[in-house]
Amino acid sequence: MNPHIAVNTRLLLPGRQEGISRFAIEVLRRMTQRNPDVNFSFFFDRTYDPTYVFHSNVQPYVLPPQARHPVLWYTWFHGVASWKLRQLTPNVFFSPEFYLCPNAQLPQVPVFHDLAYEHYPEDIGKWAARYCRKYSPQYAQSATKILTVSEYSRQDIVYQYGIEEEKIHVVYNGVGENYAPIPTQEREKVRERYSQGCPYFLFVGTVQPRKNLETLLKAFDIFRSKVSIPIKLLIAGRRGWQVEKVIETYQLMQNRDEVAFTGFVPEEDLPKLYGAATALCYIPYLEGFGIPLLEAMACDCPILCSNVSSLPEVAGEAALQVDPFDTEQISQGLMRLWTDKVFRENLIKKGREQKKNYSWDRTYDEVWKVLQQFL
Repeated sequence: MNPHIAVNTRLLLPGRQEGISRFAIEVLRRMTQRNPDVNFSFFFDRTYDPTYVFHSNVQPYVLPPQARHPVLWYTWFHGVASWKLRQLTPNVFFSPEFYLCPNAQLPQVPVFHDLAYEHYPEDIGKWAARYCRKYSPQYAQSATKILTVSEYSRQDIVYQYGIEEEKIHVVYNGVGENYAPIPTQEREKVRERYSQGCPYFLFVGTVQPRKNLETLLKAFDIFRSKVSIPIKLLIAGRRGWQVEKVIETYQLMQNRDEVAFTGFVPEEDLPKLYGAATALCYIPYLEGFGIPLLEAMACDCPILCSNVSSLPEVAGEAALQVDPFDTEQISQGLMRLWTDKVFRENLIKKGREQKKNYSWDRTYDEVWKVLQQFL
């Protein structure tokens, strides 16, 4: 009988290829295609896109209900998915997020990307925070092995939950091969399409509290008031949750006409957005990794990023690091990136070296080393 891995694939949704979903897609595509003698059971919570059945060795299952609320998270993981695991008896259950199936008696390996809900529970709503803070430590304790995406997150799990370091394995994120610099003439086309032909700073990510967009908007407003040449700020990402304060801050800006919310940008267009940007501005106050940093490095885009959580670890010397709570310091960082061409070029060179430390192939290799132990 072939080895058998069951996988939580509920986050594989078209138009939601960010963060955890991107990790899952990149790792699972490689895992299924490079191990044809292993059987995979993919657990979806709704009708799935056939493109996510990456190989003939994948058997998809749709397990209702759609798990998009804390009550339904419990129903799905503790009930339906646990029942399916007992029925199928795979060698191991792999979950690209922290949720596990505690009522299934088998080895289980989750990926804890960060513990933001422990530090900033108000950012995700009362019921979601209550669920995460109750069950996340239980899942961490019961997991056979834990994967995480940075040394910062690894140490946070050790400190918050008292998990021994040896149980936690760091498997950094990667960057797609389609991320690369674009020609000068192509940059002009991108600016015509997205920023009325003007140069622009860029943010990429879901609009939600932890991304700290209120502070970025205030800092950009200060910066823009000191600059006569038109320059924009593009917010590239879908609207997530608790966006009211971001919208309110935007409405109060003196230079709000210089800000554009693009909505979700398809994966194939993102490299162009990075390649034509003056710099990426990415200042979350907590991040488990920060994939946009790698994407920017691969596209020769300078970076302004936070000096907290995992971001200094990922960026190294390839970014201008700022205090995410200091609006004036962020504004000054924007001004330096706008005016100092030599500094920008230096960051680009360091980014080319820094990104060599990361690839999705390497991520897959590290994940597979752990899962192999159970086959």
